[in-house]
Amino acid sequence: MPELPDITAYLSALETRILGRRLERVRLASFTLLRTAQPPLESVEGREVRALRRIGKRIAIGLEGDLPPQRPKSVAGDPGYMWLVLHLMIAGRLHWKTAGAKLAGRNALAAFDFDSGSLVLTEAGSKRRASLHVVAGEESLRALDPGGIDVLSAALPEFRAALTAENRTLKRALTDPRILSGIGNAYSDEILHAAQLSPVTLTHRLTDEDWQRLFDATQKTLQLWMERLLHETGKGFPEKVTAFRPEMAVHGRFGQPCPRCGEPIQRIRYADNETDYCARCQTGGKLLADRGLSRLLKQDWPKTLDELEALKRR
Repeated sequence: MPELPDITAYLSALETRILGRRLERVRLASFTLLRTAQPPLESVEGREVRALRRIGKRIAIGLEGDLPPQRPKSVAGDPGYMWLVLHLMIAGRLHWKTAGAKLAGRNALAAFDFDSGSLVLTEAGSKRRASLHVVAGEESLRALDPGGIDVLSAALPEFRAALTAENRTLKRALTDPRILSGIGNAYSDEILHAAQLSPVTLTHRLTDEDWQRLFDATQKTLQLWMERLLHETGKGFPEKVTAFRPEMAVHGRFGQPCPRCGEPIQRIRYADNETDYCARCQTGGKLLADRGLSRLLKQDWPKTLDELEALKRR
């Protein structure tokens, strides 16, 4: 799923391509993509793009006003925009094509046509999870915001208060959009490795020193990847948005050496999710129980790296 650094790269590329441009037409190949009925989708056509914004892991495109009668009661500071709000979910991606590009292939879901080119939304796989909302006014846009704080502008006390409102594991707390805005599976692994903290440590058990390391690691990791992706994209369009990058320390690197200590990266798998970590750097050498394997091995499940190595030598 595209996370904060990826969404930032998309927004930067869109700013030079569609900001100030008129949206001529919206073409849908999959009507399941559209999750709202009012205002009607066609009501955004012919409007100029006036704003681009990140709402958690969503991309919001603000178009000039002249809102329909259904517009909610205005709020202070409401510029009167209509908004197209895209949530790419796990497999959704954006592409910049020549104007009027065909919606070719089963993965193509929608095209947003400008005189400068067409923004095409695709989604790989058979599950259709990506979504498009059309809303009018600031209040309706805010209703789509899960409410997590912006970790890049937050101070340590605000960050700590958000994560300790409930006693959660660090992995769950970092990826909860109601707590922090824009962090998902990939960058939470990278943050916890940088902070040298276990993904299953409960937030109420962290020391003051732990909180400082976690806060610093969160801001530095996100800033690092934002700068890296923007530099990588340059003046082009981000066509290689992925959760698995060779420069990452732990995410997607199961079995490969930790860049800090050299021990093999471990993982926990649950349903469609995977948490990657270094046992030596993050859990004091303790292996975290993988639900599937630990259930299979039961009492033979290795508890430490040394036990795991002994098991491999049998």
